[in-house]
Amino acid sequence: MLLSEKVAIIYGGGGPIGAAIAQAFEREGAEVFLAGRTKAKLETVTEPDHTYQVDALDESSVNDFVGKVVARSGRIDITCNVIGVGDVQKPLTELSLDEFLQPITNAMRSHFITARAAVPHMIEQRSGVILAFGGNGPQTLPGLGGFKIALDASRDCAASGPSSSASTTSGS
Repeated sequence: MLLSEKVAIIYGGGGPIGAAIAQAFEREGAEVFLAGRTKAKLETVTEPDHTYQVDALDESSVNDFVGKVVARSGRIDITCNVIGVGDVQKPLTELSLDEFLQPITNAMRSHFITARAAVPHMIEQRSGVILAFGGNGPQTLPGLGGFKIALDASRDCAASGPSSSASTTSGS
């Protein structure tokens, strides 16, 4: 049980990627808390008392959620953000500036807010992992707009890591 006695938070836990991560973490022994916009979807993944309706783009909502997890479990070992970033996929010539920026802004905002909420607890316990869903490499596909940039920015942001003792990892 690789994650025995570890506490994990997954933002976007009701989606297919978040649900798969949650199930894998639970199989490995972690206590998993899911955050998402639709509580009913989260409750199909794990126990209802481990699901919370949270907007990962809202700093107050995330901070309240993290406080509840820490009050209940005493720690946060893993924070994982796999929210949908609202990407608009169509040809560049048909994409507005707002549509292009939306996934970049949503990804960076949510990763910053969720990581910053967890890091003080990770520093205090002198350990922790921040997982960010991001891209890698020069490949891209037509019509991705700002989505590929958002993935790469998430990877680069996570790779730079905090200046604390908490470690950072980027997943793709």
